[in-house]
Amino acid sequence: MDAGLTSGSLRIGLTGGIGSGKSTVAGLLALQGATIVDTDLIARQLTLPGGAAIDAIATEFGSDLIDAHGALDRARMRRIVFAEPDRKRRLEAILHPLIGTETERQSAAAAAPAIVFDIPLLVESGRWRTKVDKVLVVDCRETTQVERVVARSTWTPEAVRAVIAQQARRPLRRACADAVIFNDGIAPERLAGLVQALWERWIRPAC
Repeated sequence: MDAGLTSGSLRIGLTGGIGSGKSTVAGLLALQGATIVDTDLIARQLTLPGGAAIDAIATEFGSDLIDAHGALDRARMRRIVFAEPDRKRRLEAILHPLIGTETERQSAAAAAPAIVFDIPLLVESGRWRTKVDKVLVVDCRETTQVERVVARSTWTPEAVRAVIAQQARRPLRRACADAVIFNDGIAPERLAGLVQALWERWIRPAC
């Protein structure tokens, strides 16, 4: 997912484990005036009906991975790539260049004081840390991650834990951070206040 990232805006890499509240923090940063480049959203758009990745996925994995509407059967593909790392790499080889191109396009068009690159696997990629000015990690306990995802989806606790097991460990993710927001057991107003305080610390001095 390489991108040029030539904008003069402060470049913030936002990451966190599944269920950490990363998307909520991204929304709060957007309210502060940041442009959000959501790589997971880009990946989903690429695999919708008519998406740029659909033909290549059908060729590589078979047309039975494409549903009746012409979109990627994400649940089935998720099961396949979790079970078969080689097939995961093949899927990434299709998606990552396309995600990188769209990420670069969106960042080049941004005119905000900060561009927030919402990257679930920032730490795992091994590349993004050198492409952003700051890394913000949203963190919480694993039990909280499981509870949140189960509450908002049809996933079982076992399925959530399987995803967590394939993501970077919490200590490693925090070690890569310039700032950590511990989003566990705090009120929404408190979370908004933490985001605002961080924004003022990182953005206001440069304005």
